[in-house]
Amino acid sequence: MATEGEVVCVTGGSGCIGSWLVRLLLDTVQISVKDESETKHLEALEGAETRLRLFQIDLVDYGSIVSALNGCVVVFHLASPSTIENNFWTPAIKGTINVLTAAKEAGVSRVVVTSSMLAMTTSANWRDDVVEAEDYWTDIEDCKKKGFWYPISKTLAEKAAWDFPKEKGLDVVVVNPGLVLGPVIPPRINGSMLLFGSLLQGRTEAPEDLFMGFVHFKDVALAHILVYENKSATGRLPKDTQPRLSKATLGSKRLRDLGLQFIPVEQIIKDAVESLKSRGFIS
Repeated sequence: MATEGEVVCVTGGSGCIGSWLVRLLLDTVQISVKDESETKHLEALEGAETRLRLFQIDLVDYGSIVSALNGCVVVFHLASPSTIENNFWTPAIKGTINVLTAAKEAGVSRVVVTSSMLAMTTSANWRDDVVEAEDYWTDIEDCKKKGFWYPISKTLAEKAAWDFPKEKGLDVVVVNPGLVLGPVIPPRINGSMLLFGSLLQGRTEAPEDLFMGFVHFKDVALAHILVYENKSATGRLPKDTQPRLSKATLGSKRLRDLGLQFIPVEQIIKDAVESLKSRGFIS
């Protein structure tokens, strides 16, 4: 875990991945949220009463971000717009730049950015005989033609995150999770769980040229902590746990080398199903 007494900031801490990260991080954590009504589940976590500080932020309001990052040694940037519509990536890009700028000014040692496998693997030109690694990017123009707005947002926001340190010198590393599933901590479930639930209910249609392996909420949160603690971890770290899929194994191997032991797919599915049942999404 992070050194005891260090103050870290988690943007988007009230979300599904963010809540797991806060749960694992609770040494001294500053959490930024976009809606204060979404934080009661965080305040109920063990250690939150004395070690958790909450800040309401707006990603496009630089001043609100500055106050949340004051005194932090690391920033985990998970917050991203959730509205899936044309051009909603603009606040995602600006929000990423605002967070990185504030982190640079605050003297933060490292920023861990949450992207997605969708920033790497959404392409009509994906060849089965070629391993897609860190240097692969989603085909933006193809996504626009098909109305895949979310991959566009994640891709452009991540590219902005990589452009920033080239000019400013900030230490940035990116985690690219696949379809993130498991026990949901906050009151609202995320898009991955909604998609998984619809598949369990018989949905058969799926977008073309779209690949995402399963990964557990806990493993994604642990990956963020590991890449902060290990300065040798650099670049993009794609991760999922589906076997025999060479397109996503290299990043996962790097995380395993850092000590991450992935939860098996069978357990991920079991945990996700039980969580959906407890919320009444499936019977």
